[in-house]
Amino acid sequence: MENPKSIDLVIEAPWILPVEPAGVLLEEHAIAVDAGRIVEVLPAGAASQRYRARSVRRLDRHILIPGLVNLHTHAAMSLFRGLADDLALMDWLSKHIWPAEGRHISEKFIYDGTLLACAEMLKSGVTCFNDMYFFPEQAGRAALECGMRAALGIVLIEFPTPYASDAQDYLRKGLAARDSLKGERLLSFCMAPHAPYTVSDDSFGKIVTLAEQLDLPIHVHLHETAGEIAEHLKQHGVRPLERMQRLGLLSPRLIAVHAVHLTSVEIALLAAQGCSVAHCPASNLKLASGFAQVGSLLRAGVNTGIGTDGAASNNRLDVLGELRLAALVAKAQSDDAVTLSAHAALRMATLDGAKALGLDGEIGSLVAGKCADLTAINMIDAIELAPCYDPVSHLVYAAGREHVSHVWVEGKELVTNGHLNAIDQGRLLANAKAWQRQIAAVD
Repeated sequence: MENPKSIDLVIEAPWILPVEPAGVLLEEHAIAVDAGRIVEVLPAGAASQRYRARSVRRLDRHILIPGLVNLHTHAAMSLFRGLADDLALMDWLSKHIWPAEGRHISEKFIYDGTLLACAEMLKSGVTCFNDMYFFPEQAGRAALECGMRAALGIVLIEFPTPYASDAQDYLRKGLAARDSLKGERLLSFCMAPHAPYTVSDDSFGKIVTLAEQLDLPIHVHLHETAGEIAEHLKQHGVRPLERMQRLGLLSPRLIAVHAVHLTSVEIALLAAQGCSVAHCPASNLKLASGFAQVGSLLRAGVNTGIGTDGAASNNRLDVLGELRLAALVAKAQSDDAVTLSAHAALRMATLDGAKALGLDGEIGSLVAGKCADLTAINMIDAIELAPCYDPVSHLVYAAGREHVSHVWVEGKELVTNGHLNAIDQGRLLANAKAWQRQIAAVD
């Protein structure tokens, strides 16, 4: 018999849901991790013979899943949580959020707000988020302080903000942030034009060129509300997606955020061009944007991930909650209870989100060679989870973020028994309170 191989970590659990292969649930297995990557997923008994780990985690009441991917958020807007609720999208934006951003956005706001968001997401089992907001370098540094993976948006919008003066300034500053952080392996970037109603044809053309040159995804709000589409028809004579097609945005790079109001022809077009959709069910409901046709998107073959949107339009950065809501709404919207299964919902929140970001070779499933980004959920000790007949169904329909116990990014344990290991929670709460006083004084 060969001598056991020395590695960093072995995690054993009653259930491991690897996502790849699809529909598989492994029982009494272990994940072997070394140098931040998964070495092997194998039966627990075999792991103890094959590997000598410097650390062994026996989570005998848990299910292990890939770290969750939040495919669309505005992380620092956590500091605007609850600022302007129960409003229609354009009223919410134009009368409240954009003015508040004009008064308060700064490097410190972005850093503090992103720290707060990262802490919330980590405790919820999220290991990677796709951000669209100002001062991306500060957002990236906050994510790195927390040990979290982030895709940072090179934001573009036509009007001035405290971050940038015009379209060219947005691009210049975003590209400078990318250059500053390009050596950080936990960080990647997306081109992030805000939306068709806030970005010109000329700017979209520059976005497409840069995305191709730099091999980056394009992350954009698209077809979010019926009103947006009606106004776009008045101004441009075509629906937003047709304009995006004419401008060259439709490709496997595109992440269409919300994509609520789509015709069958538009869904087929997204599928044919290999585009992805970031589905944000809670935000769609809260802003009364409508019901995305998730069943139709999936049947057409459109890669669809899960996003929370920002805490100002959702109030929670809770991907577990989003995937439950996504599954339930999809069933009701399609009048078909099998439209989105528990396995498929989890894939949306893991591998499909990673694929949209071009990161599916690194994260999103528990297979050898990928990064050890993992989330453990306690399925046994809570009254509200008893009894447990099907752990996968339970994960989606019964468990919540309060049952997340452990989280790893590249094999580093960031959450233990629900507690953040590298983040000073008292500091975060004090910062949030200070920002609340400042914002409430003028808003």
